[in-house]
Amino acid sequence: MLLLIRIFSVFPLWLLYFLADTLLYPLVRYVVRYRIKIVRKNIRLSFPEKSEKEQKAIVNAFYHHFADILVEIIYGYRVSDEEMRERVVFENMELLEDLARKKHGVIAYLGHMCNWEWIADVGKQFSDKSIVEYNVYRKQKNERADRAMLLLRSKRGGECVEKQQLLRKLVQLRHADHPFVIGLIADQKPSPRNAHTWTTFLNQDTAFLDGGDVLARKFDLGVIYANITSPKRGYYRIHFEVITDNPQAMPEDEITLTYARLIEQNIRQQPERWLWTHNRWKHQREK
Repeated sequence: MLLLIRIFSVFPLWLLYFLADTLLYPLVRYVVRYRIKIVRKNIRLSFPEKSEKEQKAIVNAFYHHFADILVEIIYGYRVSDEEMRERVVFENMELLEDLARKKHGVIAYLGHMCNWEWIADVGKQFSDKSIVEYNVYRKQKNERADRAMLLLRSKRGGECVEKQQLLRKLVQLRHADHPFVIGLIADQKPSPRNAHTWTTFLNQDTAFLDGGDVLARKFDLGVIYANITSPKRGYYRIHFEVITDNPQAMPEDEITLTYARLIEQNIRQQPERWLWTHNRWKHQREK
């Protein structure tokens, strides 16, 4: 896998997009039919107000975007810092940096929107180089896939922190001499035993991970949401919005519920850009 990434990453992006359009998209959408039943069900239940034709258009547009993400992740292995700054634009970085200095640490919530892997470039674009970026990840069951993911993410700077080690890392960072930002993707389903926070999300009763909420209040961290949109193919804009600079004054679960509202708004902006292959609503709330 790593060898293939190294080989294909030398291709220009226009050629990788050509492969995405002519090979990957038809392969994933029509031949393998990768999680097509889940994608259709998720989109149908999330947008009941849309016609069947509109829902189908979102399905097809999503698979085009999914193919793009696969080649963009590979291209990111060798992309220059200069080109990445053109493709990934942080519109109000000063807001994030100011909060990081004020609170010593920030949790930056985001979702599987657009190209979430390239958003890790934020650490290289800080104007205040004393701020350190950490990215929370879930260890993959496949060892080769796990190594490949860590290699690709490390190329954009920042340190990867396995989800189970996040609490220990925050204890260490409490006494660190530098401010920090922790990127947290929190839109996937929690396990049934961790499904404590429920809300209506995309027209469905939905459980959300609440670990970021708990840790923000425990360590008194600033909390920000990263709204990610794509103005055109291969280009992304990230707009930071403060959820709270005083988490200990927030009611329990309010940070999580605010995140749920913000990411739903983000998804409705460009529904084809969210990761619909995830079986998000597999578990139901116990009666």
